[in-house]
Amino acid sequence: MQVSVETTSGLERQVTVTVPAERIDQDVNKLVQQQARTRRLDGFRPGKVPVSVIKRMFGKAIREDVLSQVVQETFYKAVDQEKLMPAGGPNIEFRKDKEGEDLEYIATFEVYPEIVLQDFSGVEIAKQSADIAEEDLDKMIDTLRKQQAEWTEVERAAAENDRVRINFEGFIDGEAFDGGRAEGMDLVIGSNSMIPGFETGLVGAAANAEVELNVTFPEDYHAENLKGKPALFKVTVLSVSEQKLPELNEEFFSRFGIEETSVDGFRAEVRKNMARELKHALKTKLKDQVFTKLIEVNQIDVPSALVDREIDVLRKQAVQQFGGANAQFDPNMLPKEMFVDQAKRRVTVGLLIQELIKVNEIQPEDAKVRETIEEMAETYQDPQEVIDWYYGNDEILNQIKALVLEDQVLDHLINSAKVTESNVSYEEAIKPAQRQAAE
Repeated sequence: MQVSVETTSGLERQVTVTVPAERIDQDVNKLVQQQARTRRLDGFRPGKVPVSVIKRMFGKAIREDVLSQVVQETFYKAVDQEKLMPAGGPNIEFRKDKEGEDLEYIATFEVYPEIVLQDFSGVEIAKQSADIAEEDLDKMIDTLRKQQAEWTEVERAAAENDRVRINFEGFIDGEAFDGGRAEGMDLVIGSNSMIPGFETGLVGAAANAEVELNVTFPEDYHAENLKGKPALFKVTVLSVSEQKLPELNEEFFSRFGIEETSVDGFRAEVRKNMARELKHALKTKLKDQVFTKLIEVNQIDVPSALVDREIDVLRKQAVQQFGGANAQFDPNMLPKEMFVDQAKRRVTVGLLIQELIKVNEIQPEDAKVRETIEEMAETYQDPQEVIDWYYGNDEILNQIKALVLEDQVLDHLINSAKVTESNVSYEEAIKPAQRQAAE
């Protein structure tokens, strides 16, 4: 077997493999004789089918099978011999495959990049911390109460925090525009769900009132054709309802799966959940920042085969997130362009993490694995049962170990960098993480 390698562009390699005709003929003859002994044909006794008949009837298919097996075997021998690391399956092109001649084919594929990790000690990282103040806890409980609020229709003018049911239509330069019309829409005044000026313009309007609102679309509005445009909305108020917040009692607590009967106990549970969310938010922000810096310091090419594979994963995750899996929605219908940047980032970070693990010989620490599992389990009714389940499932346990390894790489990078710490408010700490999750 003869092998030659050519770098065509970036990570792409073309490997030309030549296999002697004798090897092909030998494998073909071996398979022909095997079939002559085992194949059953009308007119012939079992095991007595002549080789010539097998060749005439099945020779072409047998040769194709042999070529497929030979290509698979010789390709992996060739990349092993040349110390290449394919990042995806090869595209095979036959140059010579005639009977009696040497087999020659070209395998085109991408290889993993060679990574030389750059010094991270000069990188500046801003690490945030935050505390949960009593007012943060009060605000969260107020939010929970609003989520469970009841609405009662009233015969008065609308005020802040009231809910109005409205019909409206929007006009720009006297012309109605697409998406600017709705009927029977419920809107809470002060929710900031509409563009500036819309909600405040409805304060003081009672049921059956007709209101004209002159507003301007923000410069960063999501619809390109509406950015910065002045608009007139004609609004009809159908009804006004006021909010009735539930009492802080056992019935209210049970709606959130909390068995506490006292207000203090409920507040303690809410604070615990807020602390868990805060820890996750701060970690997510820090991880995002550190890995962004890691990419900036280590500019590497990534195999398109790995990016395409990650795009498929992201497509499926998007379908599952929005319930498309139940509707048998085909993930491939989602445009590839939606996921390219995210997929490329994930592949880049993954390759750099693997290299950091290898170079620094990082192994998942058992204590950290245990701590991670216990944190996950504490939100369940029977934490020990969940812990035992994790440790009884090797596949799931390996996923946890992979998460722990990533965290240990994060710690390694932070310890290598220049870190400045600052304390921020709970609200400031949480908001960016929520935006990132939405993105």
